[in-house]
Amino acid sequence: MIRLNDLLNLSKDDLKNTKIRFMVRSDVSGDPHQVYIDNPYEVTNKWFLWEQEKQTVFHEDNIAIGFIRIGKDRWLLVTAQRILKCINKKPGVNYEAEIITEFQKYFGRIIVKFHNTSENLCRWANRIIDNIEITEILPDKYEGKIFPGYENVTISWYELKTIIDNQKTDWITALKNQKGVYLITDTKTGRLYVGSAYGEEMLLQRWTCYKETGHGYNKKLKELKKEYIQENFQYSILETYNNTTPDDRIRNREQWWKRALKTIEHGYNDG
Repeated sequence: MIRLNDLLNLSKDDLKNTKIRFMVRSDVSGDPHQVYIDNPYEVTNKWFLWEQEKQTVFHEDNIAIGFIRIGKDRWLLVTAQRILKCINKKPGVNYEAEIITEFQKYFGRIIVKFHNTSENLCRWANRIIDNIEITEILPDKYEGKIFPGYENVTISWYELKTIIDNQKTDWITALKNQKGVYLITDTKTGRLYVGSAYGEEMLLQRWTCYKETGHGYNKKLKELKKEYIQENFQYSILETYNNTTPDDRIRNREQWWKRALKTIEHGYNDG
């Protein structure tokens, strides 16, 4: 396991003076994952340094490290700054800060795994740093996941939203002309849902519906809150077919996967 501080190499004294902010949602900007790809400055400055009235998270001379969520317990390092001054105590950007240049080369490239057991999304580094595991160092700045091939697709709801909202060419091209059988995994409970795209509906149209509604109009999935789906659902592809494949073949394969994975008895399929 490679831990975050194996890379940052902060001293014990530095860790006592360092706070890590995990950015999830904001009334100001919306979804940090989407906003960061569109406009990194919006997240790393306006959002990261924003506070509500009478709230002071950072203090003068703190090291402040910022992550955005890109999946279940997956976070992208987007900034590290030293707080120079607290400038006001009203809703808005409350701090003057400067980038810590020695860490700048890692912004948008370090993906970590961390399960936050606290409701507090701004944590003292010395209390949690040993639990933050580096899972990936990207060769270039993060712009959303590159299409890995149909057999290797495993994406969170947030990643699905980014792909569709940004119309990422590699993903859109791969999904828009393919029928198929797909799998949705509830990463919290392990329950599964098998679905399919056929007729005039390709994988792209079907998954766009999940992005927009969460449940895709499936009976058991409609019983879940959209926020739960956004936090816990993962999407992958079991089989793909070209757009001339007979629909009956795809429906038969969908039923085979439901039986094989017991998704009617133990998952979210209704029949």
